[in-house]
Amino acid sequence: MCLKKCLVGLTFCTCYLASHLTNKYVLSVLKFTYPTLFQGWQTLVAGLLLHVSWKLGWVEINSRSRSDVLTWLPASVLFVGIIYAGSRALSRLAIPVFLTLHNAAEVIICGHQKCFRKEKTSPAKICSALFLLAAAGCLPFNDSQFDPDGYFWAVIHLLCIGAYKILQKSQKPNKLSDIDQQYLNYLFSVVLLTLAAHPTGDLLSVLDFPFLYFYGFHGSCCASGFLGFFLMFSTMKLKGLMAPGQCAAWIFFAKVITSGLSMLLFDIILTRETMGCQHSGTRTSPGHLSATHPHKSNHCG
Repeated sequence: MCLKKCLVGLTFCTCYLASHLTNKYVLSVLKFTYPTLFQGWQTLVAGLLLHVSWKLGWVEINSRSRSDVLTWLPASVLFVGIIYAGSRALSRLAIPVFLTLHNAAEVIICGHQKCFRKEKTSPAKICSALFLLAAAGCLPFNDSQFDPDGYFWAVIHLLCIGAYKILQKSQKPNKLSDIDQQYLNYLFSVVLLTLAAHPTGDLLSVLDFPFLYFYGFHGSCCASGFLGFFLMFSTMKLKGLMAPGQCAAWIFFAKVITSGLSMLLFDIILTRETMGCQHSGTRTSPGHLSATHPHKSNHCG
């Protein structure tokens, strides 16, 4: 059992690292900044892989009533907001900065539990949320590569994550499983992003993309779609197999490695103050996930 947990944890870390680095390469190096197309492609690939896995009997997706699907629809809208805003933010921000701001979504969840649901919240969790808030709040003032648009979309991203998690926790346990929810998220995302591609101008603008026929671009896009699915799947395995504390430790490890390697691979200028904010934001994080994806950050990145 211990070996199995280690393998699942390492698989998750590998997918987390590869997914974020691949997305960052496509968004920032190749500058493929057409989020409706990029995220639409990722959710299409992930949705098809999940559908095939269901048909092969590898996962179980239950047929639910129309009322259950309609009840989950607001969460699917927020999911689209998460991946769209995450893609826009990751294209402009360094990965360590993006992850620090991403972690601040836990403040919204903690605040909602404390103020609206009147749940008992441990002092440690409150202190952790305050550290995350302080780290995210100080970051813009110490970021030598400050990009207002990047921070704007990062704030939208974390607000959508917070609202999504609140809606997810409000669902009755016997309604939709995590797999059911993700399957609906993928279906809705593909439809909505496809419809939005023309009004946002992405559909026509992409014709001027200089690397449109570059094999490296094609390979990176294919990899991002598959990695997004594997990250989602490994995240669910991780949560299902391990206790919350162990799960949080693996997520923390994945974020540290991803942030560290990104500083070696991408052009990032980090001051001592910025490093301090990112260290606090990562160290105190209770393990909230990213990509640009609530089950994974990488659909955004």
